[in-house]
Amino acid sequence: MQFRIVTILLFMAGFLVSCSESDNTSPTMSTGEDDTVNPLVTSAEVSNASENPFFNPSPLYFNYPQFDLIRNEHYLPAFERGIAEQLIEIEAIAEQDAAPTFENTILAMELSGQLLQRVSSVFYSLAGAHTNDDIQALQQELAPRMAAHDDSIVLNPLLFDRINTIYETRSELAPESARLVEKYYVDFVRAGAALNPGQQERMRELNAQIALQRTLFSQNVLSEVNDLAIVVDSREELTGLDDTAIGAAAEEAQSRDLPGKFVIPLLNTSGQPALAKLQNRALRERILQTSLSRGSRGGAFDNREAISTILRLRAERAQLLGYDNHAQYVLEDETAGSVAAVNQRLAELAPPAVANARREATDLQAQLEDSGGDFNLAAWDWDFYAEKLGVERFEFDDAQLRPYFELDNVLTNGLFFAAEQLYGISFQERTDLPVYQEDVRVFEVFDAVGTTLALFLGDYYARSSKRGGAWMNAYLSQNDLLNTQPVVANHLNITEPPEGQPTLLSFGEVTTLFHEFGHALHGMFSNVDYPYFSGTRVPRDFVEYPSQVNEMWATWPEVLENYAVHYQTGEPMPTELLQKVLSARQFNQGFATTEYLAASLLDQSFHQLTPEQVPAADEIIQFEATALEAAGIALPEVPPRYRSTYFSHIMGGYAAGYYSYIWSEVLDADTVEWFKENGGLLRENGDHFRQTLLSRGGSEDAMALFRRFRGRDARIEPLLERRGLN
Repeated sequence: MQFRIVTILLFMAGFLVSCSESDNTSPTMSTGEDDTVNPLVTSAEVSNASENPFFNPSPLYFNYPQFDLIRNEHYLPAFERGIAEQLIEIEAIAEQDAAPTFENTILAMELSGQLLQRVSSVFYSLAGAHTNDDIQALQQELAPRMAAHDDSIVLNPLLFDRINTIYETRSELAPESARLVEKYYVDFVRAGAALNPGQQERMRELNAQIALQRTLFSQNVLSEVNDLAIVVDSREELTGLDDTAIGAAAEEAQSRDLPGKFVIPLLNTSGQPALAKLQNRALRERILQTSLSRGSRGGAFDNREAISTILRLRAERAQLLGYDNHAQYVLEDETAGSVAAVNQRLAELAPPAVANARREATDLQAQLEDSGGDFNLAAWDWDFYAEKLGVERFEFDDAQLRPYFELDNVLTNGLFFAAEQLYGISFQERTDLPVYQEDVRVFEVFDAVGTTLALFLGDYYARSSKRGGAWMNAYLSQNDLLNTQPVVANHLNITEPPEGQPTLLSFGEVTTLFHEFGHALHGMFSNVDYPYFSGTRVPRDFVEYPSQVNEMWATWPEVLENYAVHYQTGEPMPTELLQKVLSARQFNQGFATTEYLAASLLDQSFHQLTPEQVPAADEIIQFEATALEAAGIALPEVPPRYRSTYFSHIMGGYAAGYYSYIWSEVLDADTVEWFKENGGLLRENGDHFRQTLLSRGGSEDAMALFRRFRGRDARIEPLLERRGLN
């Protein structure tokens, strides 16, 4: 998750929050003695530094954000002042008389824009985690303005000349400093610094338009997923759901002024959890068809025009920079290195995945018929009959597991316990620090020697103000230059139970909890010199690797036995049930791999187009069908995990990068083998992983870090075995 140089915007796990730049009239700061008043602020209520919590670093512990003081009207003045301050700082760097040096140019840029970073980190985090109408309106206003601000820096010819001069003599610097110079140079070139003035002007226009369209896309996804929640008239239609799920549906309906009815909110993926339980086939079909229709139904939330526009503008921008298409531009800077490498990996995995999915479909059709069904298996039937078949084969179902996975217990005795055993860290909940929503929890994280390592926020429940999915973000990142320590957050979308009832997780939610905490550990263990390299600021197809590794501890016997206890009786999960859970891990992997690969192939198909090849809005859905058919992965029973019209990953930061989950999983599966070979959950193993890889962020080449940890290049065989593709 590598940040653009200037604005240091937040990547979250699987998602880069859309933001970027200022308008064409560069703001200026007052030169008077009273610098607490920003003359740019004309529409906001707050302009005095003593009233705006962003104007100065937070006085709270670790500079933790002052959520209790932050109001909507604080954002715009802080953005405008932050932009103005950074422009002055950058101008001073670019126009100084002194000869270019690492200290007066590169380090000075790393130190610039601190106010802008403070407000950006909070604003874009809450735009995903707890948005409102004011934030969404400001997002649209800021998108082109922030894009223009970024361009005003990366397209500054005097600044680029200084960077180029330092780049030519970088061999004289220490390794991490030399790498920082290289990254700045490459980023500026890839942003258009070497283009002529006319091309740079077009680059500015493209960036502003893309930023605005991405913001509109993401807001449409959130608005429509709330708007299209499934309304059910009677409890009988919900047969199959447990009482907790039905109670939550009733409460959701009550909150929408629909007394006596039930509402099932949609999640961001194509598939929906209720499909595995609902006996009512017509309702299952309605849920899935509604989910698949998002963004393509016409009306205010239709995303097809935005997709077509974004794809065309990205392709034009790539060609302006000398690339054939956007995918080539993106992949050049990833560990994959090329379009050919990604296409080859996906092409290798698709046939065995589809073959597995077809075998699974045959088994499910037989299960369907044995259950008395006289119809052909459809996409909305898959989860329901897979659940039945799983129960038959492994003699357990999700309902038997949930009582053993109470959220607080999983968190304390599972997630934190594994980290304590592996890395020697410990956790203490803080109730004295403010939060932006009452369900959010804050923990102080202590290193093995007792010093504070980080602050960690857990935001686990779904709500209408929160985007779908799960992700990690950093409010502050570790680096020695600014002497800052990490303040990181995890976000999930667990359905909150009715008041007074426990939060019982599915096994999938437990795995997601461990996955996102892997991102958090990557951020918390950072030990680098410069902000650019901190924590999870690594190539897109490497960033998922540490988080996927952390999933292994969810099913590691010593960890699972410690947290898998019945929430009422305290009795441990029976050994035979535990073994069934472990033995079922390859079940339905054909479906899971196929739906993921289908989405990855769609991402590549869209982003390997030239501007002239990009389909028009009314051709988007047909293009998807044709692309999947051509890739040999078009199974009507297995829709892609995301369709393009609600595929926020690829309209955001994972453009041409959704393949990275499977790319990272090759490293992950091989790393799991290393832990098994070396004794598993041992402190020396955790210390080795932390010291050689997790702590280094982006300060060294990603694959060099892996080789230092593993002692060799990764092998694909452990992944093939894990997913049943061998």
